[in-house]
Amino acid sequence: MQLSEYCRQILLGPEIEDKLLEIKDFEFAQMDLSFELPKLPARSERIKISDKNVKFPKGNFHERDKLARALHSFANHELLAIEMMTSALLLYPHDTDELKKFKRGVIASLKDEQKHFKLYVERLNELGYEFGDFALNDFFWNQMSKLKTPSQYLAVMSLTFEAANLDFAHFYQHLFKELGDDKTADILKIVLDDEISHVALGVTYLNKWKQDKRLWDYYNESLPFPLTPARAKGKHFIEHVRAKAKMDSLFIEKMKNYDDHFAITKRKEWKQ
Repeated sequence: MQLSEYCRQILLGPEIEDKLLEIKDFEFAQMDLSFELPKLPARSERIKISDKNVKFPKGNFHERDKLARALHSFANHELLAIEMMTSALLLYPHDTDELKKFKRGVIASLKDEQKHFKLYVERLNELGYEFGDFALNDFFWNQMSKLKTPSQYLAVMSLTFEAANLDFAHFYQHLFKELGDDKTADILKIVLDDEISHVALGVTYLNKWKQDKRLWDYYNESLPFPLTPARAKGKHFIEHVRAKAKMDSLFIEKMKNYDDHFAITKRKEWKQ
């Protein structure tokens, strides 16, 4: 099966089963030049993206409803990542061995996201909820149309959204562990370990493509307006996981000290 056939079904198929289609035994055929990025990924009525303002619960995760809303939000982020990664596979060329290797890396990340989505939904089901019980936002997807090159894609997906998840997954893993919710904590540990490799994919290729520039400078040049590096971290900046993701010490230091007064990193407290 051609890679584009898999990707079209994942992105344009409306059901969860489409989103979880396994890419295997694929061929790198000629690019599908007829593909145009849709305004939104195809979703059935139950899981369609909503215009409602979706707020993540700020605490009280010992309450079933608050925990379910958090898991639902986590699962939505994974689904959006699946759809964005599939779009990258459809949009960008693979006319060199290096670009084919880059796409294989994206496919490996996509498979991890499918695994994470299933883990979150299974935990959600244990609580008596279904994916689609709460409104679903599209913030991550809104960036996709701006990502015209693999470098821009990696700057946003790997070094911004997934880099931020290094902090968030680490934070929530320990939070749920302290609450005695080992099941949710174990899922977040799996997510954290996988995200390290996803961020490393971005670091590896941006380092290849930056030529004589510093990684920090090339990363900033590749971020589409209005995104800034502030989106790439949580309230608690975890340096050692970034080092595991192959970020150099200068990049980590620049990221740590970057400040544009982004609200998420300015919360006074995250209540448990």
